Amino acid sequence: MTDNALLDFTDLPRFDLFSPAHVTPAVAQLLDDARRVVAQLEAPEAPVSWEQFVVPLEAVTERLGRAWGVVGHLNAVVDTPELRATYNENLPKVTEFWTELGQNLKLFDKYKALQASPEYHTLSAARRKIVDNAVRDFRLGGAELPDDRKARFAEIQEQQAALATRFSENVLDATNAYELMVDDEARLAGLPDDVKQAARVSAEREGKPGWRFTLHFPSYFPILQYADDRALRETIYRANATKASELGAKPEWDNTANIVELLQLRDEEARLLGYANFAEVSLVPKMASSPAQVIAFLDDLARRARPFAENDLAELRAFAQAELGLDDLQAWDITYASEKLREQRYAFSEQEVKQYFPEPNVVAGLFRLIRNMFGVEIRPDAGPVWHPDVTFYRIEKKGRLVGQFYLDLYARNGKRGGAWMDDARGRKNLPGDVQTPIAYLTCNFTEPAVVDGVKKPACFTHDEVITLFHEFGHGLHHMLTAVDELGVAGIAGVEWDAVELPSQFMENFCWEWDVLQHMTAHAETGEPLPRALYDKMIAAKNFQSGLQMLRQVEFSLFDMHLHYDHEPRGSKTVAEVLAEVRHRVAVVVPPAFNRFQNSFSHIFAGGYAAGYYSYKWAEVLSADAYGAFEEAQGDPNRLAETGLAFHREILSVGGSRPALESFTAFRGREPSIDALLRHNGMNQAGQ
Repeated sequence: MTDNALLDFTDLPRFDLFSPAHVTPAVAQLLDDARRVVAQLEAPEAPVSWEQFVVPLEAVTERLGRAWGVVGHLNAVVDTPELRATYNENLPKVTEFWTELGQNLKLFDKYKALQASPEYHTLSAARRKIVDNAVRDFRLGGAELPDDRKARFAEIQEQQAALATRFSENVLDATNAYELMVDDEARLAGLPDDVKQAARVSAEREGKPGWRFTLHFPSYFPILQYADDRALRETIYRANATKASELGAKPEWDNTANIVELLQLRDEEARLLGYANFAEVSLVPKMASSPAQVIAFLDDLARRARPFAENDLAELRAFAQAELGLDDLQAWDITYASEKLREQRYAFSEQEVKQYFPEPNVVAGLFRLIRNMFGVEIRPDAGPVWHPDVTFYRIEKKGRLVGQFYLDLYARNGKRGGAWMDDARGRKNLPGDVQTPIAYLTCNFTEPAVVDGVKKPACFTHDEVITLFHEFGHGLHHMLTAVDELGVAGIAGVEWDAVELPSQFMENFCWEWDVLQHMTAHAETGEPLPRALYDKMIAAKNFQSGLQMLRQVEFSLFDMHLHYDHEPRGSKTVAEVLAEVRHRVAVVVPPAFNRFQNSFSHIFAGGYAAGYYSYKWAEVLSADAYGAFEEAQGDPNRLAETGLAFHREILSVGGSRPALESFTAFRGREPSIDALLRHNGMNQAGQ
């Protein structure tokens, strides 16, 4: 066994032995190994066949990818000054290698030769897809550029990687640094007891009196949702809306210049590759055929949603004026007034529902659903973890291991906000065996409270339950694959605008009575969710769905226009692009000081550039796919068959065939928008 935890590929990542000091020597060795193998394979005399060319290249690059994946994961979930420093020191080296590889004309020629060879036609469909994807990606990686332009292309990749990291760090630092101390409990009127308790514990940890609130979502959002003190709501709203901007706490955390530079570099990259804009580059490996098609899809959704959104807002303003005395509804009032309206109209609160979703019951209920749908068992497993709160599990089918995953549920300092799934390793054939996939499932929920020295299980809001199911859908896509070829197993090779299909599909089950019965137990009494409360939740399911859909369309159009018809070196600012989009589609316009774009990590640090629309497009796919289960309701045999079909045609095939083919194989036809509109209560108007 090696002394360097990052160089141990025998099984699970060695989080127990990891030290930031391991990163630089491990990266150096893995890059040396990779470059040596590449030099051997690009030699003129090196044979061009799957076994002698693709397999060794894949093996050596997988090791680098797995090791760097551990570093990147830890940098996101347990950020420390030492880890951040070594991550940033090594990021350019790793980026440089991947750029070199993507531009290697000799390897590109060999992939093209393999594609044109008689052997290509004897390969499995999965292997042919890997070869085809490689040829496409070499073109997108600048392999066909002349040498002088290749050098510039490589510089662009390194600069983009560094800027994306800086963007993410600025958001994290601004989030971690902020605190709002409240010393008068009267100002916390309206806040649930568990939120106040968490704020009290947070203050005690810092050795401070009173209650401490931060910009981590479980801390600041309840203020916007419940706090009667309007000034308190405005304070936390303004802090969150201006983080990582010129209006924030520190000039060095301002992402404005990083955004402009990223957009300029992406535009330059596109033009080097012969495309008119970065949106065209982004869409090459996606289902959508052109930026204009995406914009037309989003404009159509906006047109259909707008009447519902206008109605939502009119109702909210009338209620806020009549019941809350808010004649001038401000941005920091909307969430608060919406919660009050929801409570009045449907006679329940989010806080009431939350008491029925303790973490152990939610997780057990999720696992039960997976078992019933896909015929697999999920059991606790043992393995090194990076934090005491992290749990580790294994998935078995007929007693055989098919995948494993880490569950990291709670927000904490040093952990990037949001929720995501990432892969620790993929599925592939080994001599006489199969390497099973491993996933990271990461959320940022409120941590369990400690009351009188006793740790109480965390309770989740229903939205948090939906988030958990969403990320687990990604995990299932990765772990339940039946493809043994690394490049197209699980989520690998799946079009970006289809990758959200399994995750959004899983969200639907959070609204099913039969599912909720098995995952709810009141935190104090242990009673399951009452049917009467469930009925109220269903009645409220599409509460303000018009506003919510328009908000997502707004973000998606902003992203697409930034990368399609915005001139990044022109006089129009990014904020002006966002203002134009809002003028066209939004009914709620945030205040002028709002700097949402400065923390829009999805498109500036998370791989969704010119791809944020994927969430709405995948909702079309997922709602339509879930429709097959709705059609099978009441027939246990048909339901079981539908679950197996979803596993067989969607989850198991991964990226081994086009996503549209997989969807059509499952549904028997191409996708329709009807189910999405119906699920959002929008099938009666706005057509």
